[in-house]
Formats: sequence, C-alpha cells, structure tokens
Amino acid sequence: MVLLEVRGLTKYFGGLAAVSTLDFDVNQGEILGLIGPNGAGKTTIFNLLTGFYRPTSGTVTFKGRDISGLKPDYIASLGLVRTFQADTLFRSKTVFDNILMAQHLQRRAGFFSLLVNSSSARGEESESQKRAIEILERIELAEVKGELAGSLPHGFQRALGVAIALAADPELILLDEPITGMSAGEAETMMSQIQRIRDQGITVFLVEHDMKAVMNTCDRIMVLNFGKKIAEGPPESIKENKDVIESYLGSEEGE
Repeated sequence: MVLLEVRGLTKYFGGLAAVSTLDFDVNQGEILGLIGPNGAGKTTIFNLLTGFYRPTSGTVTFKGRDISGLKPDYIASLGLVRTFQADTLFRSKTVFDNILMAQHLQRRAGFFSLLVNSSSARGEESESQKRAIEILERIELAEVKGELAGSLPHGFQRALGVAIALAADPELILLDEPITGMSAGEAETMMSQIQRIRDQGITVFLVEHDMKAVMNTCDRIMVLNFGKKIAEGPPESIKENKDVIESYLGSEEGE
C-alpha cells in the first residue's frame, strides 16, 4: 500500500530549481533510502514533505490526503514526523523529560484539564511516562534517562533525536542523516534500531551519506542529482547503475 505519494514536486529558490518535477512513492512497511551528492536537494525534499517549505508546484499526498503546504505541526499530528541534521534537543532537560515533552502532539487531555489536574489528565500523564520509558528502551537510552540531553555523547544525542520523533507516534518517520558523526559501532547499532522500528510497524524514509549503511538497511533506494531523480530501485540495481556510479558512488562502486 502506498503511504506517501509525491507527484510533480518542484521547489524554486529565486530562479533556481532545488527540486524539479519529482515523482515517487513511499510504501507502507518499507525502509526507503534517499541518496545523492551534497546540494542534490535531499533535505529540501524532507522540508517540503513536512511543511517547512511550501512547494512551488506539485502535490504531496499522505494516507490519501493532500498535505501540500500544510503547517508542520499539523502534518506531524497526522503521523508524518521527521528528525533534523542538527540535534533539536531540549539540552537543559533530562533525556526522559525530552521524550515527555515530545509527546505533546498526541496529548488528548485539553489544556483546561491539565490546568486543574483532572483525573483524565493525571491518567494521561502516567501513560505518557510509561510510553516514554518504552521508547527509550527501544532506542537503548533507558540507562541514561536521568542525564541532561546536552551532556550526552554525540551518538546518544543522535539516538535521542530519533526517540523524540518516535514520541510523536509516527506512521512514517523521516530520518535526516541519522548516523552522521557516529563511530562505526554506534552507526551499526543505530541502523539495527531503524530496522526494528520498521519491524514494529513504522515506515522509514531516510537520507544518509554512509553507503554501506544505506545498502545494507534499505529495501529501496532513490538517487537524486541536481534536484532530479536519476535512479530508483533495490540496492543491488542501484550499485550497478552507471548513472549513479558516475554522478555519486564513484570509487564506492565495489563496496
């Protein structure tokens, strides 16, 4: 089943097309990878899908609904959630509090109920705390739940960014360079966690420069160059695609 459908997506900045007439689908239950040289338009695509940029033209359809140009918080509330290259953490709050705060998109108790500390609000807060622990255990951060986010090593901060996105209860999670700056061991652990996230029912669309990680993790890969799609398919076909090798993989062809 197609979860996200993109047709004719185009974004101009001034007179320059950062993304040009792009068509692609994200299928429910898959891990789709997006690769391409620096400046190819990968992060721009994520910004267009999640409402941070308004398309110049084209449509983005999520679960059968046109979400083109809607506000980011509303798109996230529908179940399409992203992480960012830069760590967007509440650095002075604990790891646990970061997850609690991130769950606000899914809060059902209204502001007035929270204000008067009603039973429904108390029950929801208890459920939020339980779910926060479950999320931290899934990303293997439960042992550092009491530490300040800003004091964590880089790899843990990247993992916390993914946990924060999971706290918004996504159906489709967009991961922007999830293993950037990680050691080889940290990267391997994170990619295994991403596979588990998919196995637990969350569709994954990721941008990543580490070709070994992308080839070993993704079900399909889309390749972008100068804002246009030049290839799409399973990892094996992408490795052998001459256009991809020429524009991006280069000497990594045999890896």
